[in-house]
Amino acid sequence: MTDELGRVAVLSDIHGVLPALEAVLAEPEVAAADRIVLTGDITAGPQPAEVVDLLRAQGDRVRWIAGNADRELVEYRRGERDDIPDPIAPYAATALRTDQIDFLAALPKTLTLSVRGLGKVLFCHATPRDDEEVVLVDSRPARWTEVLTGLDETVRTVVCGHTHMPYVRLAHGRLIVNPGSIGMPYGRTGAHWCLLGPGTDLRVTPYDIPAAITRLVRESGYPEIAEWADYFLNARASDTEALETFGPRDGRG
Repeated sequence: MTDELGRVAVLSDIHGVLPALEAVLAEPEVAAADRIVLTGDITAGPQPAEVVDLLRAQGDRVRWIAGNADRELVEYRRGERDDIPDPIAPYAATALRTDQIDFLAALPKTLTLSVRGLGKVLFCHATPRDDEEVVLVDSRPARWTEVLTGLDETVRTVVCGHTHMPYVRLAHGRLIVNPGSIGMPYGRTGAHWCLLGPGTDLRVTPYDIPAAITRLVRESGYPEIAEWADYFLNARASDTEALETFGPRDGRG
């Protein structure tokens, strides 16, 4: 544990979208935050190497957590798996340098910090115990009991990503926060993130999406980049569609 932090910016699910990340890092409150915490799925997208380099250039103020997509890229590059369901992921895996693969492989799955007004905060990608479990804003109490089992009682706030939709809710007395996705938002456009301390402030940073798409098409080597960028940067998947897709994966009947 570190000393209590005043402000923490949480950036999740960047998915290799450099223009969206640059827009968020330019936010004054991100620049002024005591820490920037990355809650995983940093690299599986069109510009993974550039995203890693930019974030590492921010220094020790950035704290990293691996997501399931980052893990899959490492496994693919190391020959531990033959394929990845996400179509862009094999491209992203090959676009990363060996030193970046080694860096991602060493990232932790969780992180705990003390944040003013929120107490002991546990950061993870999907849930505290698993990097690809699904919990949603409308997950039932019994599901939260499952995924929070064994969590230290002193942890009063849990910050997770993975599902690309921002929300804040209570579950068994704990505050659950999902900052949404910077690079692949569902439901509405913009780069979604969160500012913690002393409260919980869900933020969205607008940026020039047509210019970003043009730039990705120019700079990324992914063959289907034009279609990928149009779909994800324009948030063509609605939150309703995403909830319907994810719903069965949270164990509901």
